[in-house]
Amino acid sequence: MLNRSISRWAMVLLVINGVIGSGIFGLPSKAFKEVGVYSIAAFFICAIAVFIIILCFAEVSSRFDKTGGPYLYALSSFGPLPAFLTGWLLLLTRFITYAALINLLVTYLSVFSDWFTLLSSRIITIVLLTVFLAYVNHIGVKNSTRVNNFLTFAKLLPLLLFIIVGFFFIKGENYQAREFPGFGSFSSTVLLLVFAFGGFESVLVNSGEVKNPEKNLPFALLLAALIIASIYMLVQIVSIGTLPSLATTDKPLADASQIIMGKTGALIITLGALFSITGTLNAIMLVGSRLPFAFSEENQFPKVFSFIHPKYKTPTWSLLLFLVVTIIVSLTYSFLEAATISAITRVMIYAIVCITLIILRKKRPEQTAYFKIKYGNVFAVIGVLIAVWLLSSAKRNELIAVAIAICIGLVIYTLMEVAKKIRSN
Repeated sequence: MLNRSISRWAMVLLVINGVIGSGIFGLPSKAFKEVGVYSIAAFFICAIAVFIIILCFAEVSSRFDKTGGPYLYALSSFGPLPAFLTGWLLLLTRFITYAALINLLVTYLSVFSDWFTLLSSRIITIVLLTVFLAYVNHIGVKNSTRVNNFLTFAKLLPLLLFIIVGFFFIKGENYQAREFPGFGSFSSTVLLLVFAFGGFESVLVNSGEVKNPEKNLPFALLLAALIIASIYMLVQIVSIGTLPSLATTDKPLADASQIIMGKTGALIITLGALFSITGTLNAIMLVGSRLPFAFSEENQFPKVFSFIHPKYKTPTWSLLLFLVVTIIVSLTYSFLEAATISAITRVMIYAIVCITLIILRKKRPEQTAYFKIKYGNVFAVIGVLIAVWLLSSAKRNELIAVAIAICIGLVIYTLMEVAKKIRSN
């Protein structure tokens, strides 16, 4: 059994850390470029959409106390194959997101030294940091959550400083609206912002290590969602109000901070970005390394990945697999390539969990010890409609990339099924 050592407030911080990553340091300018001042509305609409989905997650997650997250929910509702594909998309997203963020981290480090622009330096940095985070997670989830708590505060403080100081430098004329954007542009912007709001679904994989999950998971999800949405909205308002060139910059918060607080402010925000990315990488390592373990527990991965270290009570071989694959993927892909499919795969997982809420209410009417939301079926239907709307705004090449990923998962599933039949004969 895995240790239940993640407390209520540690889980709140884990969700916040898992969601607030590098996205908020870059998306304000991209959203503003697409829809102007209506990007504030896009953040608001995305926050409402994600909050509705999180309500569904809060109920569904409170029904389970095992490690697995959305994979486990799909397994209980749809059966082995849909569950495997759900978990596969979740795992794939973790691999690619980790690769994207660690490459972005190296890019940020190049601000301090040109040494990080060298290919050899990039390889060394990626390997050493990944091994370090894997080691932290190997020696126990308590150590990982301590690192997570520190990194969460380290990323939030610069953002809060940016918001508080920035309000004194806002210029009203920066909010002059151009013509209202088209529905397609607005929808695609909301889909893009899902990348910034996503990540909570992966944190739920660690349910088997959370104390009193039926109460603490809903509490952590809902409180973290409110905190995150508030921070994002305020960051976008300050960014627009203080930076006239918001649409043309790649580092909006750093440029706005330089106007507000000079070079020192820009340095603080840059350091905040580094802590933010490192914190997110740690959360991804914690969550992603448990997915092969969850697969193995359900006989959909080799049994060796169910091994738990006798001293540290962590899934050793599952963690090692995640370590090796993330290093390979990180040295192969870039941030941009990962971001194109991350939001889509997350939205697909969101739709699956919303449907799961409805199914579980029918399949388990006798279960009472869980967090039941009022009008749950209505919220679930709305969540599915939101997912359909967001997916309809995706580009064709992005959908093709996701389809290829699903096909790879089907191949792996088929090979595992064949191997099981051979062993049984």
